[in-house]
Amino acid sequence: MFLRERIRELLAKYPYLPSVGPVSIWVILFVIAPLGVILYFSFLTTGDFGVILHIFTLENYLAMARSTVVEVFLRTLLFSTAISMLCLLLGYPLAYFIVMYGGRWKILLVFLVVLPEWTSYLIRLYALRSIVRSGGLINSVLLSLGLISSPLPLLYNPFTVVVGLVYGYLPLMVLPLYASLEGLDPSLLEASGDLGATPFRRFFTVTLPLTKGGVLAGILLTFIPAIGDWLVPLLMGGPGTLMVGNLVFLHFIDVGNIPAGSAIGMALTVIILLMLYFCIRAGGKEATERII
Repeated sequence: MFLRERIRELLAKYPYLPSVGPVSIWVILFVIAPLGVILYFSFLTTGDFGVILHIFTLENYLAMARSTVVEVFLRTLLFSTAISMLCLLLGYPLAYFIVMYGGRWKILLVFLVVLPEWTSYLIRLYALRSIVRSGGLINSVLLSLGLISSPLPLLYNPFTVVVGLVYGYLPLMVLPLYASLEGLDPSLLEASGDLGATPFRRFFTVTLPLTKGGVLAGILLTFIPAIGDWLVPLLMGGPGTLMVGNLVFLHFIDVGNIPAGSAIGMALTVIILLMLYFCIRAGGKEATERII
């Protein structure tokens, strides 16, 4: 009886508990708890044949100060930032066109943007790989037209890795931008036009500031998966395109050094959390809603 009354008091004082409670349990079980396990393993030592020794050490974190690891982290940040900016430059005009000129075809156009996501990521990458390889579609067409005398080295270079990541994550940029532009009040655009603003000035003084939340949400939704991607560099990159995700994969699967891989994974998690903090702080409530 006492417990029932106590629950009623809590529900009366905090009416949002029934909706927040299940979400909190889910986050604790499938986000915080796994991160806690990884954090614990990152301080352990690896013995012979990959045996994990419960001896606490900071060596796994100190090892990340090596020049080769630092280079991989910097390259990953550079690639992820470039991919987010390219997705923004490509996704904003696309979302703007769908909202402003899509008319009754809006839903169909959005569906076409999302449709590739229904196919396995691995299958899409192999399809793109077959297009850009030496005997692929691009080189075959250029050779048949006589524009080149030998196949172009389109595969296994940083440019192809960036193209593959942009191809994979562009829809994640378009969707929050579409939602922000769709929610834009047309009367504000009409008012700015009546006050003499040119289309160019109207875009930068009205449209872009009012869709800042969608822009920041799109940047987060492309930056976060790109910074941890290991499949695109593995299939389409060369030795000079190794990313942090490949280091984690290497330590966990190939080398069997789980503590070292856990330390790298925790460092990557810290970078992502910082990115989340600054973007949500800059975008405020709207950015948070677009991300969710």
